[in-house]
Amino acid sequence: MAPRFDIDLLMPVPMMPFVMDQLDQAFRVHKPWLAPDRDALLRQVAPDVRAIAAGGGAVLTADLMGRLPRLECVSSFGVGYDSIDATWAGAHGIVVTNTPDVLTEEVADTALALTLMTVRRLPQAERYLRAGSWLDKSFPLTPTLRGRTAGILGLGRIGKAIAHRLAACGLPVHYHGRHRQDDVDLPYHATPVDLAAAVDVLVVVTPGGAGTRHLVDAGVLAALGPDGILINIARGSVVDETALVAALRDGTILGAGLDVFADEPRVPQALLDLDNAVLLPHVGSATTHTRRAMGQLVVDNLLAWAEGRPVLTPVAETPAKG
Repeated sequence: MAPRFDIDLLMPVPMMPFVMDQLDQAFRVHKPWLAPDRDALLRQVAPDVRAIAAGGGAVLTADLMGRLPRLECVSSFGVGYDSIDATWAGAHGIVVTNTPDVLTEEVADTALALTLMTVRRLPQAERYLRAGSWLDKSFPLTPTLRGRTAGILGLGRIGKAIAHRLAACGLPVHYHGRHRQDDVDLPYHATPVDLAAAVDVLVVVTPGGAGTRHLVDAGVLAALGPDGILINIARGSVVDETALVAALRDGTILGAGLDVFADEPRVPQALLDLDNAVLLPHVGSATTHTRRAMGQLVVDNLLAWAEGRPVLTPVAETPAKG
């Protein structure tokens, strides 16, 4: 059966079956991972490709997009898009979309759970029980969430949802971002160091990319202090992992809860060896419900573009056009 649109679409990496099924029905989809020679396939289809469906793990550089002279639309799976050169795309009239909002609540839930797990040492307590140690004596008393102040580094959609949850737990919430938000009635701090010095739970929610690489460095960790907890559900690149390992080892901070890492899925052995680090395999939005909603938004953005309608969720760097 012929596709609905006379349009060539590149899918650099596999996506969820229901996404691929819908795109196969709508477009001529080129799947390099199935080709005997990926580069040869790309050279063959490059003159005709007008759209890209970018699944998780797809890296779209200016060089790659520049090899596709008819490229008009990139629909990306995920709220973060630091693996796509959206600035270059926008400058060349290519619209890039992501999947915000549909994962906000799920990621915020994960951030709250990770905060509780880290402060109360709940994974360590479960391992203690499974090892049979409870038969000998009770698990040691832990720190508490009570009396703490939380800081949100990056108060966007997800950051605000996390702030709402932490406030419901009785924590005062402060924030830092590129700009003070006039409609936000929370204490603002001009730098990450200032924010860390004012709080003892620091939740990292800022986008990844070159502009935020190692934003949380040794100085921020020192300001967070020996009772401080770092939670990162943003991007691994935002935190200097070497400085974090050192801070956890020497007591500069109390603990860390991490859902993201600099070189996923490879996690440094130095982090794996630390008992005061709670580590999750990037599961912030990883529920069937949310991932299906994200996948459907990838499809819906491409269909809107193909039909000449404005795309639903363009990123800030690119034009919102059909």
